[in-house]
Amino acid sequence: MQNDAMLIQLGYTPNETLVKQLKAIKENTKNYEKIEKHIMDLHDHLKVHNGYVAMSNSKDHLKIKVEATEPQSIVEANEKIHYFSQKYKVAIEKLPNKETYYILGFEH
Repeated sequence: MQNDAMLIQLGYTPNETLVKQLKAIKENTKNYEKIEKHIMDLHDHLKVHNGYVAMSNSKDHLKIKVEATEPQSIVEANEKIHYFSQKYKVAIEKLPNKETYYILGFEH
């Protein structure tokens, strides 16, 4: 997927800085090309739980963020994230005390 198209799907307006950031994320995410489509599918599936995939401002990784406030919605969003991780062999890292995960890359 082209960088501009990816940025648009994630809700960004493409510009030179964001394209550069996305390129760094892709390079830092192990076997990114194997999981790119699945990341976009997860982004779409999480919308009903007020969740999304975005670029991290602090690390060269994509992050998964769940902003739901209803406990059941948070549980369902986390189930979808763990299903995504297991099914597509994607390594994720959960931040302590937050409903935020970093996408580290393809595990195998």
